[in-house]
Amino acid sequence: MVTAMGYLTVCQVSRVFIFNYGVLSTDFSGPLMMVTQRITTLVFQLHDGMCKKSEQLTSEQKLMAIRERPSLIEYLSYNLNFLSILVGPCSNYRDYIDFIEGRHISRRLKQHSGSCNGHNGYDKTPDLSPLNAVCRKLLVCCGCMLTFLIVTRSLPIKYNVEPDFVNNAHFLTRLTYAFFSIQAARPKFYFAWTLADAVNNAAGYGFLGIDENGKPSWDLVSNLNIVGIETATSFKTFIDNWNIRTGVWLKTVCYDRAPKHRLALTFILSALWHGVYPGYYFTFLTAIPITMAARAIRKRVRHHFLNSKGLKLGYDIVTWAATQLAICYTVMPFLLLSIDQTLTYYRSMYFHVHILSILAVITLHGKHKPKDASSVSTKSPPPVSSSSSSSPDLCQPVPCNNNHKNA
Repeated sequence: MVTAMGYLTVCQVSRVFIFNYGVLSTDFSGPLMMVTQRITTLVFQLHDGMCKKSEQLTSEQKLMAIRERPSLIEYLSYNLNFLSILVGPCSNYRDYIDFIEGRHISRRLKQHSGSCNGHNGYDKTPDLSPLNAVCRKLLVCCGCMLTFLIVTRSLPIKYNVEPDFVNNAHFLTRLTYAFFSIQAARPKFYFAWTLADAVNNAAGYGFLGIDENGKPSWDLVSNLNIVGIETATSFKTFIDNWNIRTGVWLKTVCYDRAPKHRLALTFILSALWHGVYPGYYFTFLTAIPITMAARAIRKRVRHHFLNSKGLKLGYDIVTWAATQLAICYTVMPFLLLSIDQTLTYYRSMYFHVHILSILAVITLHGKHKPKDASSVSTKSPPPVSSSSSSSPDLCQPVPCNNNHKNA
């Protein structure tokens, strides 16, 4: 893990400070980031299968543990798979080998038929062709491309830090523009991730299982859920639906294994994996207090609004707006990249999200938790996009990613 991330970091430093490829250039760094994910995933799954006892592993680790060392050709095939070498997604080694050896779909159908016994209201296997899923995802790609060409270019991110705009525009005007410019920046990520998903499906890879309606789902390697992103009412829900497979990787190699400070270490690893631009570190370090505040608010406040549909609707509307504005504030440095522009933006926003988040954590920390089991939120998963389990119980409803997370 240290060696892989160290080599990736050295390469990221060289491309930025030595060769100066440029921010928007297409170079070796993207594929190298994906190879790093695969190598580290494989290493940990091998370690789980060959060096640990079964009782030392979580249920997910047991499912993905590799008991036999792969051959050289299997290793190279997994790491250099042309279907996902450019923007991913990263998948588990066992899922990939099942696909290569032709048992990817049959194994999942066997799991389904062996445990569900036809209780989902149907008794025959539907058409498992990925054609519908591929066409649907390609249509989403077309919509994202048109949105990018028509809307995104008319709302440039850099305008948020233009001196005239910062000095002369009202705070609410700046806040509104920041919100819409971030919304407009998403389609390019939607396009890349959805296209990668469609490419894998077209090759016959990505079958997740049969959903509760008896229809096949091809979302095993989906990287985002557009509806989940746009309707997220919590910070966690947003990042659970954004860049899902990278989130699963972070959870697998860091969050589930770190002895302490798991939240901070996971965000720091995410920043390091993305590169060496300062904006990445501003984004992921800012996300730490925001995530802590969101958890605290959910645990201490949310249960007061669940007894009434009207209150719950109002709560959802407020938390949706707060989540979208918090995401806007958090990811702006990720797009601005430089220190001076990031500080210009945060000063123009008066660091209000930083301040409010820290105050919320301090105020709500230590308050008595509700005793009612139904109102107590379960422990929040890691601060990353955690999709459905790589080997889910196929009797359960398969999460639909709207066939829509990028690069």
